[in-house]
Amino acid sequence: MFKSILESVRSQYRLYRKAKEQKEYRGSQVVCPVCNATFRIFSPFGLGHRTNARCIECSSLERHRLLWLYFQRKTNFFEQRKRKLLHFAPEEMFYNAFTRNSNFEYHACDLFPEIYNYNGSTKVTKADITAIPFADSSFDIVLCNHVLEHIPDDRKAMSEIRRVLKSDGWCILQVPIDYKLEKTYEDFSITTPAGRKKAFGKTDHVRWYGRDYKDRLKEAGFTVLEDNFIETFSKEDIFKFGLMQGELIYYCTK
Repeated sequence: MFKSILESVRSQYRLYRKAKEQKEYRGSQVVCPVCNATFRIFSPFGLGHRTNARCIECSSLERHRLLWLYFQRKTNFFEQRKRKLLHFAPEEMFYNAFTRNSNFEYHACDLFPEIYNYNGSTKVTKADITAIPFADSSFDIVLCNHVLEHIPDDRKAMSEIRRVLKSDGWCILQVPIDYKLEKTYEDFSITTPAGRKKAFGKTDHVRWYGRDYKDRLKEAGFTVLEDNFIETFSKEDIFKFGLMQGELIYYCTK
């Protein structure tokens, strides 16, 4: 009883805050490619309060909008034909869009599906990314966005993703990367939340990837395109879409 009342209060507060922000940020200087909403600027986000970061309508961040534009401009993602899509740790703005897209047989997965209370028709199912419960060569597209940094045996996870990918399929495997690091930094003796935050930037991360991330993907058997897609945008478009310099896109095939 108390839990349902608390959730109702939280839901009402979120709606109130969203309506307030929509009024505060009303305008047309920026546009979210995910939900097509326009504002004078995106709201700040993160510990450093990054400016022009979060879409007030769908809550997309810079990396989500960059990926959406990549889907549109560099892939066959939106072709009008039926395909199977596997999505780990589904972000709500993507989940909503993919659930509504009848061209996809959409599988949204997470090791802890109970944390997702989305209202779409697709159930988020339980799946361990190091032991994916699907047959070989099952999926046309696999999306794994900022997940592998949480996984101790990331090489096993990469291998599993490749296993379930069709021979003509593709996947995008994004992680936070410190490009100042030549080699990925991991230390599994660090187990406390405070220790991990100090070492890896977040309490639930187990490594900082370095410039060798591409090599790890290759070792798992992928052909890897390390795409500096952000460089194709003008300064004006970077502001318009609320993008952030520095993130390469890792487009992988068998």
